[in-house]
Amino acid sequence: MHLILYGNLDINIDFDNDYGEKMKQQRMAIVNDITGFGRCSTVVELPLISAMKIQACPLPTAILSAHTGFADYYMDDYTEHMKPYMANWQALKLRFDGILTGFLGSEKQIDIVMEFIKNFKRPASEIEKGTLLVVDPVMGDGGKLYSSYTYQLCRQMKKLVTCADVLTPNLTEACNLLDLPYPQNGIISDEDLFSICNKLAAFRPNSTMKIIITGIERGENIGNFIYEQGQGSMLEFARIGGEHSGTGDVFVAIVAASLLKNEPIEYAVAKAARFINKSLLFTEKIGLPRNEGICFEEYLTELR
Repeated sequence: MHLILYGNLDINIDFDNDYGEKMKQQRMAIVNDITGFGRCSTVVELPLISAMKIQACPLPTAILSAHTGFADYYMDDYTEHMKPYMANWQALKLRFDGILTGFLGSEKQIDIVMEFIKNFKRPASEIEKGTLLVVDPVMGDGGKLYSSYTYQLCRQMKKLVTCADVLTPNLTEACNLLDLPYPQNGIISDEDLFSICNKLAAFRPNSTMKIIITGIERGENIGNFIYEQGQGSMLEFARIGGEHSGTGDVFVAIVAASLLKNEPIEYAVAKAARFINKSLLFTEKIGLPRNEGICFEEYLTELR
């Protein structure tokens, strides 16, 4: 056996940006549950955001042994701990470049998140960008709301939407936020999607809210409708296999991190969709059950 030591390496790295200013690492707060098994929520968002060179800081809403798609799971509601957790972050004077919100299980949690936004979302100024708030209104799918979503909880979610810089609902959630009927079989035209986005943008008037309506049925493809500054466009990608848990969390994590890095929204959506498709191909190849999510780990080191 030979031991080879490499030392005295001459490494010269310039940590200044193009303007001669010292660079800093960006930081994003993730407000979502932590689920031990099933590849969803914070457990997929944290490594993806980290892989894109952004520090990810979770604020748990609940702790679960496995996600609720399984027949049996343990859950610890974290609502009563969220305010002391936030208070410590304030005492530490933490600053966030981005905030990403996911599943919220009660009206009280939405109120707490609104308080978090008030305390940690910085407005833009002449010398720095403001904090980017990405709201993923996880409420339902396939035309149906999740069983935990009451009428009152849906009304509270609308309040959260008024703060969003980026909103990423699926069609079920977009229709519910606007009290619109879900289109038959989820089939909808680009013109109607544009109309929905216009109405959602009105939740935050005089803003530059970006909207991505995800998972649109397009025959053999899945589409994501993008709305920005009064313009709409559809990006379609081939459907790969069946549904898997956590796909939406993978999507929004990559989009949020990309936008925080000032990448164009179309590029961010395409990056997320391609990464998911590649992961799905491997997931289908090894026959992973739906509830176990997608094998994003195989390609994590390729993500930039």
